Amino acid sequence: MKKILGLTTMLTGALMAFGVAAAPTELNLGILGGQNATQQIGDNQCVKQFFDKELGVETRLRNSSDYTGVIQGLLGGKVDLVLSMSPSSFASVYLKDPNAVDIVGIAVDDKDQSRGYHSVVVVKADSPYKKLEDLKGKAFGFADPDSTSGFLIPDQTFKKTFGGNSDDKYNNFFSSVTFSGGHEQDILGVLNGQFDGAVTWTSMVGDYNTGYTVGAFTRLIRMDHPNLMQQIRIIWQSPLIPNGPVLVSNKLPADFKQKVVAAIHKLDKEQHACFIKAMGGTQHIGPATLADYQNIIDLKRELMKGGRG
Repeated sequence: MKKILGLTTMLTGALMAFGVAAAPTELNLGILGGQNATQQIGDNQCVKQFFDKELGVETRLRNSSDYTGVIQGLLGGKVDLVLSMSPSSFASVYLKDPNAVDIVGIAVDDKDQSRGYHSVVVVKADSPYKKLEDLKGKAFGFADPDSTSGFLIPDQTFKKTFGGNSDDKYNNFFSSVTFSGGHEQDILGVLNGQFDGAVTWTSMVGDYNTGYTVGAFTRLIRMDHPNLMQQIRIIWQSPLIPNGPVLVSNKLPADFKQKVVAAIHKLDKEQHACFIKAMGGTQHIGPATLADYQNIIDLKRELMKGGRG
């Protein structure tokens, strides 16, 4: 018996010496905040069930109240994968630790194969505002400081157009600049009069009345605002922004990480309706590299040097 125990101890020590670790029994799926938490958790239940069965793990849904929670989770090893990551949030992770995550792929629209989306400024449909300049002296809403469409990209436009920055309300062009916490909050803030204008995100692909193929509009319509697109008006849209990356943490054991990546692709192909539900729109995974996000990384680096982000 002592010989058996001794051999077991030696084998365990050898495995540890060679860096061979037991496969994790838990998988942490990060979900960006800024949207209805109950709906997001519900939309990812099928993902949890798939990973539980496919990988033999207990998948935990790590829904954060803001984008920072998922960023810190990836950096600290508390989040193992993210299916729908903000490009700006990915840039925050990359700039703090270039080796923290691997890019599994990029979200691609099922309808037209587009690989990007737009930041848009919305106002109430019955308001007099028809262009950005009409919002002078008005209350404006951003989503989250780590949101690409909800801050990073419109911030660049406003700096060039009006001068200043968000801290001085772009040379006091706006009467107030507020971070609402998320895209849905921005839209609701416009509807309830908290903001005269606010930013959100959308593919701008497909039928306007259904909120397009993917974005914050479709989520709100699906929740409890069926007539949303008749209540708002889009007065500005950004150039195309690359869709968010699908990420997996490099803190996972290498062999298990490969299984997680394979499971993500299998989910997309074999349980596509579930994948669509989790992504919040009709999308699939396409190939991507760091180069797809270099412009966002550069903008984020510049913003961080300026003291925000």
